[in-house]
This record gives sequence, structure tokens and C-alpha cells, in this order.
Amino acid sequence: MRNIKILNSVSSLLFLCAVLVGCKKYLDAKSDKKLTVPTTLQDMQSLLDYYYRVNNYEPGAGVTASDEYYLTHENYNSLTLETDRNVYLWNKDYQFPAGFNDWSYAYDNVYRANVVLDNLPGIERTASNGTDWDNIKGQALFLRGKSFLKVSYIWSLSYDSATASQDLGIPLRLNSDFNQVSVRTTVKQSYERILKDLADAALLLPDKPLHVLRSSKAAAYGLLARTYLSMRLYDSCLLYADKSLQISNTLLDYNTLDSNASYPIGQFNDEVVMENQIPIPPPPYYGYVDTSLYSLYDSKDLRKAMFFQRVANGIYSFKGSYEGFGNLFGGIATDELYLMRAECNARTGSLQSALEDLNKLLEKRYVKGSFVSVVSSSRTEIIATIVKERKKELLFRDLRWMDIKRLNKEDANISLTRSINGISYTLEPNDPRFAMSIPEDVISNSGMQQNPR
Repeated sequence: MRNIKILNSVSSLLFLCAVLVGCKKYLDAKSDKKLTVPTTLQDMQSLLDYYYRVNNYEPGAGVTASDEYYLTHENYNSLTLETDRNVYLWNKDYQFPAGFNDWSYAYDNVYRANVVLDNLPGIERTASNGTDWDNIKGQALFLRGKSFLKVSYIWSLSYDSATASQDLGIPLRLNSDFNQVSVRTTVKQSYERILKDLADAALLLPDKPLHVLRSSKAAAYGLLARTYLSMRLYDSCLLYADKSLQISNTLLDYNTLDSNASYPIGQFNDEVVMENQIPIPPPPYYGYVDTSLYSLYDSKDLRKAMFFQRVANGIYSFKGSYEGFGNLFGGIATDELYLMRAECNARTGSLQSALEDLNKLLEKRYVKGSFVSVVSSSRTEIIATIVKERKKELLFRDLRWMDIKRLNKEDANISLTRSINGISYTLEPNDPRFAMSIPEDVISNSGMQQNPR
């Protein structure tokens, strides 16, 4: 990782592994808890710096289910796991394998955050350690809030103020008691907790982190903006997108990138506010870019060459990940922040401000000297243009699934269609299957209610 060292020492990393395994063993064997819990700020920072879990296992089921790619009959039939086929076709049941899956990845990080939050009060906050103490608490709150948000995007319906008090939300595990049985809350309760965790984190975190592998105030503001966008609370989204951009606002000029490179956009590039990687799920890995999506880019749009590579005549695959290699970027970047601020300015009536942000971004995406600024006095037209640019700019970041769900609440009437082996499959707007089925082993072990199908 470019020789950037986040962990304090090799021994800290080894301690980290021991803590996570040890805590679970404690719950099974009732051994001496003080031998297995973190006791210093260094221990807790090491827990939060475990790259391969905290930053490298972002759930990606929304990528599998969305409309950014397609599978040929042959590639669909070659998928090893039936669960991957079930997510791709939005089948009602058995969408995730037992054990290691997107649910376990998210709640592993919830558990990690709770271990820190449960044990941090045991360390006195002093004048000498106060900055680190606050930073660690902020990182833990951010991690828990981010994990809860991703679970909500995958396993709950889109936030609707009219029904949020009744719609099924997610389990809110707020301590590290591994024996506590999970129960579902409402969507309203889920989002209240997400917003609280992220807002509390923002008060404690530094403006910018030591490295974008860690969270920061800019990242917390950005995730608050994303949360409010998914709730369709545009005033609040605007507020936090702006707060984040006041701290981090650099945009890459795509004219300076090499479109002939296998992966033209580097990891940890200047747009990245918070790094998270989605291990590319098998269906998108074997899939090809949706042809209607590819056709949205004109010849002067540099993203056409930066994002796609030709596989065969009329067939393209995606290469534009902000990871600098094959896996997908699932973090927070300034291009998303500009688009959120633009959309919310448009929806709240500040059309000129919306166009300024949109044009600032697009100027960096077109061949130098070729871009013609978007000009319009129509609120509806500007919103439609920004939404289209979200689809073009933020593809394969696991944002499209959330966008489809929240835009259909705005009467966008987006339906998804697959064709496999001569059979068509359709997911209609606001279908209950937009909340995926919770892994069956989780339902069996907890007794919680499965999503209606």
C-alpha cells in the first residue's frame, strides 16, 4: 500500500487477530474476558486499522442486482453458486450462502466497532491522549454507522417517511455481547441510529485523516449526505455534501490520465475521501457493460475510454474502478459529493448553483476544450441531467441499487429486466424484492422476520 503504514506495529496486527477470535472464544468457553479484550488506545486503533476487513470487504450485492451489466446465457450458467444466480435474477429466496456473505461482512465490522466502543470508556480520557481517544471513538462510530447503512440499502426497502415507522428495518447491534439475539427494528429506527452514529462521529473525527483508509470529518459528512439522499431529505443532503466539499474538493482531470492503461485511475487518488473496496462479485466479474449504459457517453467524453474496454464487437467490460485494479471502489469520493450537492441544489430550487457543480465536474471529464457547459432554466431538465450523470460517473460503486430504489419513490418508474436462456425476468418499481432476502441461516439462528417476498 505504497509503504504507508497505518498499524502501529506487527504485534498490533497480531493482537488484532487474537482479539476478534478471542472475544468469540470467550463467549463460547467463558474464559477470562480481560485476556481477550483491547486495553490500550493502540489496541483499539489496531482493531480499526485491519484493512482486510474494515476497508476490503465492502458488501456488493447491490452491484450484482443492478442494471449496470448483463450476463450471457453461457456466463450465467457457469456461475458456481446458486445464490449468485438468485441475486442476479432477483429470486425470492436463498440469495446468500450460509456463513461468509455480505451480511456477515457488515456485521463483523459492527462487532469490531462495538468492541472498541464498549471498552474505550475503560481508558481515561486525558489532556495528553484526548485527540487520539476522540479520533478512535469517532472511527468506531463511523464504521458502525456505515455498516448499518449498507445493510439497510441491501435488506430494507427505501426510506419512505409515510411508511418508515412500519417498514422492516435492520438489527441494530449496539454492544459486543455475542450472545445477544438479533431483532429487527423499523426503517425509521434504523436510519435514526445511522444518522446519530455518523453525526456523533463527525464531531470527533479530524477534518482529514492520516490516510484515506481511515475515516474523517469529511468522510462522515459525505456519508451523512449519502444517507440523507437515500431518504430523499434534500435540504439535509445539501448541507452535508457542502460541509464535506468545504474540506475535500479536488477533482481529477481525466485529460491527464492514460486511457490505454489496463486500469487508468489509481487507488487512493486525489478524489478519494474514504477508501473502501468491494471484492467484485462473480456475476459482474463475468458480465459485460449494459449496452444502453455504454451508449450514454459521446465521443468527446473521456470516461468512455477510461471506464470501458472492448472485449468483442459491440461488447465492453468495465475498467474504471478507483481501486486501480479489478476490484470495485465502494468508498466516498469528491465526484459523488459534487453530484449530490448539484442534485440537491436543483431539487431545492438553486438551479444556477446546481449547474455550476455539474459543469465543474463535467469539464474534467471531457476532452480539453471540447466541453460545452450545460445551460438550462428548467428544474426538471436539470435534475434529469444530473441523475443521468450520476449513472455515468458512479457506476459499479454499489450506488445504483440505492438510486433506483429512491428514484422510484420519486415516480421514476425504473424497472429492471434480465433475459436468460430465452426467459425474461423483471423487477418492477417498488417491488418487495428490492429488499433482498436475509440469509436463511441468520433467520434460523435468530428467529427474526424474513423480508416479505
